[in-house]
Amino acid sequence: MKVAVTVWEDRISPVFDSARRLLIVEIENARITDRSYVIFDPELPSDLTKTLTALNVPVLICGAVSQVPATVIDAGGIMLIPFITGRVDCVLEAYAKGNSLEPAFVMPGCHGCIPKTGRPAQ
Repeated sequence: MKVAVTVWEDRISPVFDSARRLLIVEIENARITDRSYVIFDPELPSDLTKTLTALNVPVLICGAVSQVPATVIDAGGIMLIPFITGRVDCVLEAYAKGNSLEPAFVMPGCHGCIPKTGRPAQ
């Protein structure tokens, strides 16, 4: 399974709307097996959705995100896990192992803001 994460240096980008770089990882057997970076324009969420679909990436983990891009991404069939904070490696390790990102990696004041499913079926 592939997962995309908005990144700022070694952390989840705090605001999707100002992010410019995605880390795309391949997860196999609860381990990250491949990494690549993609540059994107957060003002064109429909283009991002098309890119993620073309790359076979069903999940996007990000920090705070405004309603319009969140709606576009969701409508494009991408599972959005917003309001996540922390070091990218720690978040991805928890996600790869099937651990909930809530509450450890949820932005302050956003508990209950992420989808209850938390993870797609594998």
